[in-house]
Amino acid sequence: MCGRFNIDSTPGLQTLLASLGHDLELPPPRFNVAPTEDVPLLANGELREARWWLTPHWAKAVDQKYSMFNARCEGLAKSPAFRRPFESQRGVVPMSSFLEWARADGGKVPWLVSNEDHALAVAALWDVWEGGDEPLLSCTLVTTDAAVPFRPWHARMPVLLAAGERERWLDNGQRIAADDPLFAARLKEPLLLTPLDRAVGNARR
Repeated sequence: MCGRFNIDSTPGLQTLLASLGHDLELPPPRFNVAPTEDVPLLANGELREARWWLTPHWAKAVDQKYSMFNARCEGLAKSPAFRRPFESQRGVVPMSSFLEWARADGGKVPWLVSNEDHALAVAALWDVWEGGDEPLLSCTLVTTDAAVPFRPWHARMPVLLAAGERERWLDNGQRIAADDPLFAARLKEPLLLTPLDRAVGNARR
């Protein structure tokens, strides 16, 4: 978790961005976004495209040797890859929904996860790698233990930032503790879950 998500310019998502001072049009809708694809990242007062798979600034090359598209909140202050971004390179990836899989007869069934407004603000970290011809901006999504109601779908869930938490997370002038309540394994608002056809698990569709 989280391995696929959707970005649709819903009224709720536009309202969320406006609440953060960004009355901007999102890029055209993107569905079933997978790791290594470009995603919108809100950071330092700008909405920019970033590669969804963190490449630390000190990395020798851009690769997928280690799973860096998600970052466990428990290790943010300790990990060499995440420590500096956690201190001063925090951002938000806006999305309308994400996908999760739950076990069922004959395999796993994908479920669409969102809220009433179809507007989610997911905590992210970013870094810039300058080892190629052009600087590469990349990001990772922060996860925490799943809230009890979500555990039938997965043991982890993205850190969904509530109003007030978003502004604080985006303020890179202040530190956030590793045990901050925003990482708590709880639902901050009701989530809507809808079963989908298994074909959505194919990112090439």
